[in-house]
Amino acid sequence: MPTQPSKKLERVPNAHPDRDYEIDLSIPEFTCLCPLTGQPDFATIRIRYVPDQWIVELKSLKLYMWSYRDEGAFHEDVTNRILNDLVAAIAPRRIEVTGDWNVRGGIKTVVTVRYEAP
Repeated sequence: MPTQPSKKLERVPNAHPDRDYEIDLSIPEFTCLCPLTGQPDFATIRIRYVPDQWIVELKSLKLYMWSYRDEGAFHEDVTNRILNDLVAAIAPRRIEVTGDWNVRGGIKTVVTVRYEAP
């Protein structure tokens, strides 16, 4: 049975919580819809984080990213929502999410959001 998109991010234990190390993920085929026109928007989403007790399970991340494909959302909102959902799921020490959006109407947009645990 084929998989379906999902908003549920799964996590797995970090085998090295005693060490600061960076995980760098790139999702070059991200798509969502423009909430005003319904036309597709394309981006590369880049996630860089230093895990604490958890890391994101990659299949769930793929299905999570896929869940935006038919959803209308502004670039700034999508990038912030991805950050918020990852912080809620894995509670990293630090995380940065960048949405590098393809040119639309002659405008190139890059949105970067960051979080650092207190």
